[in-house]
Amino acid sequence: MNLLSTRFLIVITLTTFITSCAPDVDLYEELARQEPLALQIEQVTSLDDLILPDYKLHNIPSDPKNPITEEKVILGKMLFHETDIALSPKRKEGAKTYSCASCHHAKAGFQSGMKQGIGDGGVGFGILGEARMMAASYDESELDVQPFRSPTILNTAYQDVMLWNGQFGATKSNSGTEAEWTNGTPIQNNELGFEGVETQAIAGLGEHRLNIVPAMIINSLYKGLFDDAFPDIPIKERYSQLNGALAIAAFERSVVASQAPFQKWLRGSVNALNENQKKGALLFFGKGKCYTCHSGPGLNGMSFHALGMNDLDGDDIHLRPTDKNNLGRGGFTKRPEDAYAFKTPTLYNLKGLKFLGHGASFNSINEIVMYKNSGLAENDNVPEENLDPLFKPLGLSENEVALLSYFIETGLYDDNLQRYVPEILPSGSCFPNADSQSKKDMDCM
Repeated sequence: MNLLSTRFLIVITLTTFITSCAPDVDLYEELARQEPLALQIEQVTSLDDLILPDYKLHNIPSDPKNPITEEKVILGKMLFHETDIALSPKRKEGAKTYSCASCHHAKAGFQSGMKQGIGDGGVGFGILGEARMMAASYDESELDVQPFRSPTILNTAYQDVMLWNGQFGATKSNSGTEAEWTNGTPIQNNELGFEGVETQAIAGLGEHRLNIVPAMIINSLYKGLFDDAFPDIPIKERYSQLNGALAIAAFERSVVASQAPFQKWLRGSVNALNENQKKGALLFFGKGKCYTCHSGPGLNGMSFHALGMNDLDGDDIHLRPTDKNNLGRGGFTKRPEDAYAFKTPTLYNLKGLKFLGHGASFNSINEIVMYKNSGLAENDNVPEENLDPLFKPLGLSENEVALLSYFIETGLYDDNLQRYVPEILPSGSCFPNADSQSKKDMDCM
C-alpha cells in the first residue's frame, strides 16, 4: 500500500471514530478526493463533472423550448410505456400491443434485449425482451424495426443530438446541417427547433406508429395529467401529439443511472466501489484512455468516431442497413470526414446485454474492450484512412482488460432502473407490450 493510500485509510478510520454513525457528507466527499482514483480522474476532468443528479430534475440538462417539470416527467413516463397509443399498426391485430418501451425498456437498460427492437408486428417478450419475434400474421416488410441496434434513452440528457448518426436535433452539434433536413422525412422535424431528445420523441411517435389522440386524452385519466403538465397551453392546443412527445422527452431526460456504484462513490460513499472496480476505473481514466471519448456525466459525450465495427448483419436480421446507414454520421451530413463515424454511446447499464455496438456485433463488454485494445478494425468496408486516429492498440494486459471490463460491467451498473417504470398505467393496459404472448411472458393478464 503506498503512502497516499495509507494516509487515506488512516483518515477514514479516524473520521469514522470521531463522527460515529453520522459522518458529514461534505467531509466524505473531500476524503474521496484523496484516493488515487480521484487524483487520476482530476487529471482529465473534475469529479463533480461526472456526477449524475439523483432525483434532482433541476440539475438535468433540458431543452430551452421544453423545460423539465415533475408533471411533464410523470405524464411522459406513462405515455412512454402506454400500449393504448399504438393506434397505427400495419395490421389490426397489432393495435394497442406495443409502446416506446417495446424497444427501450428498463430490463435491458432502456434499450432492446435483441439485435433489433421490434414494435408493431412483434409478439412475445421473454425476460428482458430477448424473446420478441415477428408475429405469424405479419410480413417482414410490415415490421417496425430499425436498421441498427436500438440505442438507449439512458443518460441521453447529456447528448444534444440523437440516433447513431445524430440526425435528430436542430441546434449545437447539428448547426450547419440544415440542408440535410429533407422534407417529407422524419429529419424534417428538426425544423421545429428542438434539441435531439425532443426531436426524436416527436419523430418517433409517427415513425413507430404511435398516435396520441385528443379524444382518448379527454375521455381518460390522461386529461388531468396533461392539465398538470401543460397548464399554460390553451385548452384547444393542450391535448396534442406534440405535447405528448414533449412530455415523453422530459421523461427520457430524467432517466439517468445515478445509483450506479461509481455514482455513489463520486457523491462520497467511499466504499461504494470495491478494490477491483477502482483498479478498473483507474484504467478507464488512465491507460485505457476510455474517457477520451466516453466523457461527461453520462460517459457518452457528443463525439462521433469511426472504430471499424461491423454493421448489422446475420440470418436473423429483419431490415438490413443501407449504405447510408452504414456510413453513420457521414450518411447524414454527407461530409467525407464523417463517413463510418457513429455517436459515442453511454457505458452505463450494459451488464447482461448480448448485443453491443451499433451493429450488435459484440456479445459482451469484455469483447469490446479486447477489440479496442487490439486497435484492429473488424469491418473490411471501412477504409483505413477513415478510422479514427484514437483507434489504436492500447497495450493493456489480459488482467487489465479484465479489470477494465469489470468496472464497466459492475461499477457502472444501476440496479434500480425500475424506479423509472410505472406500477400501473392510467389505461390499466399491460406494458411494454400487450400482445397475448407478451402477457404470458410478463404474467400480465
